[in-house]
Amino acid sequence: MVHRRSTVAETVIRERAPAKINLDLFVTGRRADGFHELDSLVVFGLVADELWLEPAADFSLSVEGPFAAAVPRGESNLVLQAAREFARTFRPPTAARLRLVKNIPVAAGLGGGSADAAACLRALVRLAGLDPELPVLLDLAAGLGADVPVCVFANTARMRGIGERLDPVRGLPPLPLVLVNPAIALETARVFRALAGRFGTASRPPLPAAPSLVGFASWLARGRNDLEAPARELAPVVGDVLEALRGEEGCLVARMSGSGSSCYGLFSSEAAAQRAAARLAAGHPEWWVAAGVIDASR
Repeated sequence: MVHRRSTVAETVIRERAPAKINLDLFVTGRRADGFHELDSLVVFGLVADELWLEPAADFSLSVEGPFAAAVPRGESNLVLQAAREFARTFRPPTAARLRLVKNIPVAAGLGGGSADAAACLRALVRLAGLDPELPVLLDLAAGLGADVPVCVFANTARMRGIGERLDPVRGLPPLPLVLVNPAIALETARVFRALAGRFGTASRPPLPAAPSLVGFASWLARGRNDLEAPARELAPVVGDVLEALRGEEGCLVARMSGSGSSCYGLFSSEAAAQRAAARLAAGHPEWWVAAGVIDASR
């Protein structure tokens, strides 16, 4: 069911699409349909794409920004797919001209395409002045990809199943992070194929209530990313990135995000993260490096 929230919709919409960072990732099984069951704690931020929408007679998409060249064009683009599925489902009064500013590396384990599709859905809701019931919107998102539902909320969450089981996580401390991508794209499907059944059960201990940064890092260090080993086989530079992060002063935990090739380092302070990022960028000018603090409390 769809309710019209307002008779006057916004005319120009700007929607941020923050990167999704998998702090851990357990692959717990494979279903009969070939999809894998996951258990992952995800946070959002540090870097974001931007999506601009304005009313138009039909949907169109232009792409700019530092990673625009790597973005699929035409109907294969997930943003356009999201727009067309939204139109088929909710019959909004207008289509839209979409402009994507691509700041997140592509095929990098940061959920950029899923974040963009989710941002498109949020923006279309605003543009059309609609108030769709959440389960309908999430069903649409799930049909676009396993990561799209969690990106609709773009808040700290535990995601399970194939991405459809979402539980909010509250009370985490601010997280000083460094993100590094070694300019290598890794297709998710290739990494899962290379996994070749090497997975087990989620052995994550219960998350302590309102942990300190050090306490959270200690808890996080007991986890893993089951896709890290196959990703390193396909792109050994992932191991170089992790070694470089772990060698920086103040690094508490370093791990690959998602299916790679991006990795994160959790640091003891924002100052330590910024110093590490500066050294890594200077020592490896071919790498993409970002640093900052994520508000993971919500």
